[in-house]
Amino acid sequence: MTRARLTAVAALAALALAAPALAQPAKKAPLPPAPPAAATTQTDGDVDLAYGAFQRGRYLTALRYAEERAKHNDAAAMTLIGIIYADGRLGVGRDDAKAAQWFERAAKHGDRNAMFELAMFAFEGRNGPRDIGKAAKYLSEAAELGHPLAEYDLGLLYLEGREFPQDAKRAAELLRKSAAAGNALAQYALATLYLQGRGVPKDEGAAMQLMGLASVAGNLKAMVQYAVAQFNGTGVPKNEAAAAQLFLKAAHRGSPAAADRLSRILMAGRGLPADPTAAIKWHIIALAGGVSDPDLDVFKSKQPKSVQAAAEKAAKKWLATAAPQRS
Repeated sequence: MTRARLTAVAALAALALAAPALAQPAKKAPLPPAPPAAATTQTDGDVDLAYGAFQRGRYLTALRYAEERAKHNDAAAMTLIGIIYADGRLGVGRDDAKAAQWFERAAKHGDRNAMFELAMFAFEGRNGPRDIGKAAKYLSEAAELGHPLAEYDLGLLYLEGREFPQDAKRAAELLRKSAAAGNALAQYALATLYLQGRGVPKDEGAAMQLMGLASVAGNLKAMVQYAVAQFNGTGVPKNEAAAAQLFLKAAHRGSPAAADRLSRILMAGRGLPADPTAAIKWHIIALAGGVSDPDLDVFKSKQPKSVQAAAEKAAKKWLATAAPQRS
């Protein structure tokens, strides 16, 4: 089963600092239009009826098929049943106790997704008190079976030294496995370790290769850092125009840091044509996000009142409609 609707909460910004941040588990995001795949066992070449029903939004039908298959010890079907009861928006009311029971049954049959779900339940304090030790146990079991998000979360626990002795090398190993599976958060975290030389040799080139992958996958922090590297030519070939486009994309995604960088580009005319109105607009947007820049304050004060007014109007309109920052 692909747990497509899971994303991880931000706990990576502090990885760039000397002290690691508290490890945070991956958590659910709002249910997207395409739900995750259900059980994958097939018999006699028939289509996976539970999966198909789930994908079409026929959750009660999916539940019925999965319950039938669970009678034959189909672990993936058990996990699907657990997800339906855990969500509470899929045709039945939320029932954490019932969901946990199904996850536990599936985990006993070796389903790594169920193990990961149980870890999330323990992290979040669902169906009992919050229990980081229990969560770490399930993460370890799921990671042993190659679950990318479990590898990522477990790596953060080792990085912090929580529930396990602090071990940056072990953390890097886990993050490398998760990154290789395409987890953009792990790619960003491992890139940061390469920049720091924590658990791995310091290697700016390797860091930027991973940062680039995470950037392409849409990780907002990675987009900003990769654009900075492109603009300066550190670890990647210098390309101010490409960096400007990436800053623009990240700024539209809601990154105040990208908005500040973009305003400087537009002020100087490097990578994009100089545009005082746009430069001030993005400076105002960056300020609203908590990123100040004295040089741009001075630049703004020297512009004609008409330019300042146009920029303020554009910024106000953007801020009124912009989505919150997404990592």
